[in-house]
Amino acid sequence: MTGSASELARRLGEHAEAVCREYLSNGHRSGNYWMVGDVRNTRGRSMHVRLKAVGGKAAGKWVDESSGEYGDLLDVIEQSCGLVDFREVADEARRFLAMPLPPPQPPPLGTQRQPAAARGSPEAARRLFAMSQPIAGTLAERYLSGRGILLTSRERALRFHPGCYYRDLVTGETQTLPALIAAVTNLDGEITGLQRTWLDPSGQGKAQLTDPRRSLGDLLGNGIWLGLDPGAPVPVMAAGEGFETMASLRTVMPALPVAAATSANHLAGLILPPGCCRLYIAADADAAGRHGIERLSQRAGESGILALVLRPQLGDFNDDLRHLGPAHLAAWLSDQLVPEDARLFLPPG
Repeated sequence: MTGSASELARRLGEHAEAVCREYLSNGHRSGNYWMVGDVRNTRGRSMHVRLKAVGGKAAGKWVDESSGEYGDLLDVIEQSCGLVDFREVADEARRFLAMPLPPPQPPPLGTQRQPAAARGSPEAARRLFAMSQPIAGTLAERYLSGRGILLTSRERALRFHPGCYYRDLVTGETQTLPALIAAVTNLDGEITGLQRTWLDPSGQGKAQLTDPRRSLGDLLGNGIWLGLDPGAPVPVMAAGEGFETMASLRTVMPALPVAAATSANHLAGLILPPGCCRLYIAADADAAGRHGIERLSQRAGESGILALVLRPQLGDFNDDLRHLGPAHLAAWLSDQLVPEDARLFLPPG
């Protein structure tokens, strides 16, 4: 640890309880320790943070008895906020301590600094995904259920982060909020990016933010895949812009692989798996995504793939799922699918 990092860790240790209340808010004080589930602010008791120095043991040190992890309060800030390089961690620590940010320092002559994960890079996306946890039993699962979306635990693309770092792009103010994390992958299953949906901690839908959903990483050509088995043939699939639109289709057709491209432009450039014969493209009721649908249909046709557009009754397929119900949505889709696909992917009756 550098001198600067050591000093920051020491200063944070002087305010250990305040740090814990800010970044490990799902825990509680018990004697001289702050008890919480883990360094990512999960509820529980397996991790404990020392609040006051005792017998030469520094304040702010922590151990997770369940995982064997240990560290200091800089690690708490990094993991609970989902930060991806030390500069961001140090800036957040100084913000908490109300310390001025240092001027940038050039590296010493003759040395070469190991680059950190660039903000918004695939590496940053992979690190944030690794910091997150499965959605079962979390606020993310509750959020999806509230949208009528019921997915199996086998969906590896979805994770939950209890305290994901959010920066207001206008004011520069920062905060940490729970978030649904959706991995953007290529056809080999490699994470190239992700989409974060910040959630209201009370469980009342998305967080009250100007832009509660943001993506990062390499998105073009890739997608949030549900039901993709890398390397396996995908003769029939569906694609669309929004994750919730495609997850709604997956809810009523759980055997159909689907991909959410995250935007109309990215939908136009989605890379289709080898062996695909039929592609269903999910449309919204508005015309905003028409370009993406037309371009993807054209590309599919040029590759010998039959492209068919699925249209909702309401604004989008999540609206149909929530307001009309899964049985009504399935019946509506049955008339738009090729008959053999309707028999294969839709529930009987």
